[in-house]
Amino acid sequence: MRRTPHQQPLAVRGLSRAHRRPRPSGWAAALAAGAVVAGVLSSPSANAQPAPDPALTTMSITSPPGGANVRVLIFHGSAANGEESPVVNAGIEAIERIGLSGPAAQRFEVEATDDASVFTDETKLGRFNSVVFLTGGGDVLEPEQEAGLEAYMEAGGGFLGVHDAARAEPYSDWFTGLVGARPAASSPTAVQRATVEVGDRRHPATKDLPLQWKHPDQWPNWVKNPSGEVHTVARVRESTYQPGTGGNGADHPVSWCRDYDGGRSFYTAMGGTVSSYDETDFRAHLRGALLWTTRLVRADCKATINANYKAQRLTRPNQPGQNDQIGEPHGLVTAPDGRVLYIGRGGADSAQPVVTDWNNPDIGKGKGEIHVYDPVTGKVTLAGALTVFGNKGGGDELIKVEEGLLGIELDPRFQQNGWVYLHYTPHAGINRDTRMAERRVSRFTLDPATNKLDTASEKVLLKWPVQIHSCCHAGGGMAWDSKGNLYIATGDNNSSGFSGGYSGNNPQPNYKGVSFADARRTAGNTNNLNGKILRIHPEPDGGYTLPEGNLFTGRESDEGGGKTRGEIYVMGVRNPARISVDRQTDTLYAGWVGPDASAPSTTWGPAKYDTFAAITKAGNHGWPYCMGNKQPYRDRNLPDPSQPLGWYDCDRPKNESPNNDGLVNLPPVTSNTIWYSPQGGGPDFPRNAAGVPSYKAEEQKFLLPWLKGGGQAAMNGPVYRYDDTSTSDVKWPAYWDGKWFVGDFYDGDQPRHAVLLDPRTAGQGGTPVHAESLKKIIPVGNDGIKNLMDWKFAPDGSLYVLDYGRGFFTSDARSALWRVTYTGGGPTPAAGQLARKAE
Repeated sequence: MRRTPHQQPLAVRGLSRAHRRPRPSGWAAALAAGAVVAGVLSSPSANAQPAPDPALTTMSITSPPGGANVRVLIFHGSAANGEESPVVNAGIEAIERIGLSGPAAQRFEVEATDDASVFTDETKLGRFNSVVFLTGGGDVLEPEQEAGLEAYMEAGGGFLGVHDAARAEPYSDWFTGLVGARPAASSPTAVQRATVEVGDRRHPATKDLPLQWKHPDQWPNWVKNPSGEVHTVARVRESTYQPGTGGNGADHPVSWCRDYDGGRSFYTAMGGTVSSYDETDFRAHLRGALLWTTRLVRADCKATINANYKAQRLTRPNQPGQNDQIGEPHGLVTAPDGRVLYIGRGGADSAQPVVTDWNNPDIGKGKGEIHVYDPVTGKVTLAGALTVFGNKGGGDELIKVEEGLLGIELDPRFQQNGWVYLHYTPHAGINRDTRMAERRVSRFTLDPATNKLDTASEKVLLKWPVQIHSCCHAGGGMAWDSKGNLYIATGDNNSSGFSGGYSGNNPQPNYKGVSFADARRTAGNTNNLNGKILRIHPEPDGGYTLPEGNLFTGRESDEGGGKTRGEIYVMGVRNPARISVDRQTDTLYAGWVGPDASAPSTTWGPAKYDTFAAITKAGNHGWPYCMGNKQPYRDRNLPDPSQPLGWYDCDRPKNESPNNDGLVNLPPVTSNTIWYSPQGGGPDFPRNAAGVPSYKAEEQKFLLPWLKGGGQAAMNGPVYRYDDTSTSDVKWPAYWDGKWFVGDFYDGDQPRHAVLLDPRTAGQGGTPVHAESLKKIIPVGNDGIKNLMDWKFAPDGSLYVLDYGRGFFTSDARSALWRVTYTGGGPTPAAGQLARKAE
């Protein structure tokens, strides 16, 4: 309803009789005994309240309630008879102490009562800025009293529910919406010490808490998980306690908030023990919640509510026989002026011929296309196309190809010079006899007036040989750091099919002397640019220099010298199709696809692990020697590659392949941040005295229970950075600031999350401390973004996403560019409704 100006009286109709369910006799006693009827504990939408007609109350409450003399009402009435709970007494005392502490501008008065008639006294109720429920649960309000509380919220009041407040008013849908969720009957009752993941680093209730907060309490399970309908600020990690049979899994909210029915509601499931209120961190948690509900500070309680995001497809299906809108989607980048440039790898429209005969000079010839989307006009321009080796269709790894136009980046001074960097495999560079090709990174110029690429302006920065007899895993991502260094992700296009889908270290198969199943020739080789992330500093003349701090200088004298390449920043990656750099920290983020073994092997090592890594310094990330958190593979070699040799030593790996022309003694392996197999996220095993995992499937545990795989293709995303100077009305909220977006090409149980790392362990293999699902914000499914190929934030804070489509090695009607925008508005309360002027 429309609100009247600040501090003007507002007549508000309260809860109607039709809005409440009848109360059976004996209900209060049943609640006191802990009985809960799950069928009535559903959570309604906050914006779908039935019209209260006829009204139970016409209370006139000043909007918003309470003034600059901030007051908090603690209500502790209970349906149970008997003495007051020690927990309630501890809670009252703690909130009284909170009100007397802190800066003078944030102090408040506290009044406690167990007399529910306060909710029908409009004069008294209207004096309070916030109401706290410390009730023991049960049917604690009469219909007209609950109507008064509803009127109070409609006038802009604040509410804080603590622990058993979620058990109060069990027959009221409106109160269910106010608290957000109801405890399940199967909830454990024992006090258990557990780890709370504090995901919101901005809300006043959580910003000063530890990332991983160890706290003893009672941990209710929820009849219906409220995530997505409320803004969750903290979750409990079920692996750290015993949740019983009704646990909520990896997403188990314990504290949340939302703007509800005109007011502000915060709920925490913690506070079920007397000792909680003596804990400094818990009091800080309550204090921050009260600062928001009393209108002393503003806060965002909308950021993770799914309905506050809009996903919109921007491109239309291509016209028949044309790629006027999109090619075979393979990467995107956003320009400072908001334009989006995106590339097609080289697969043709399904109506176009595919040449697979190596005797034909046109084998694999395709068009790597660059399109430009202008958000101002909504129009797409085909900027240009490169003739690439990349259109060879599907099939097994000795038929198909994943080369082509693989990556795109814009020069840091793009607005001034129009320079575009493209990572691609030119068709003119293939050798059909040896089945070798040239991969290159080149600089081109785009005309900003016409959005046309001048293909004649090419300056080749870097080129290197790749074998194209065998597919796949071409890599291709590129990114800049804050110092003007360009990172280039190159793939390891060797087959793991000759090693059973495990290490990919079979030295034997070769085509005309070049192995195509031995990643020790490429990713594990210090003298080869494949299976790497390179770092160079492009120069204005089209050349490049090498920055300090790469893994090698290229001048190492080890083992006779001449066995390293100075461009290598990271070695031991398999298929880093997407990389990103957070220019605020210059941390590099990468993801790569694993091999094909569907399960671990006690003979050969881990199953396929798709991998993400936060990288803070040059290093070796393992492939094909070790994966995950330094889990080794078994070595193999001539004369009989079918026979296992010793386990690789991840701390002192050696490359003893006959196909190696680099160093034998390699840098130690660095653990990765996220890894997942078809069985689950972060598989780990018991290890023997030598540090070798058991690799017994029945013994594996999962360190990252929020994800699992199946069909897997890791697609790294950006770290979001909130711009508080931007006036954009579509930017994602500050809640997401500093969170790293990780996803997968597929949309089932695979990751599509924003994760939070502990800065103390980031870059050293520290796993995420918190993960927020994005699957309803970046919608999955056939009508959504089913096959995520790339995603980047634009300068206006909106997110652009490429959906590959539903076929392979082609574009189809589902291939599209999407945009996901935030529509929830800013923090609340409105700046003009703060109880006191901000200092």
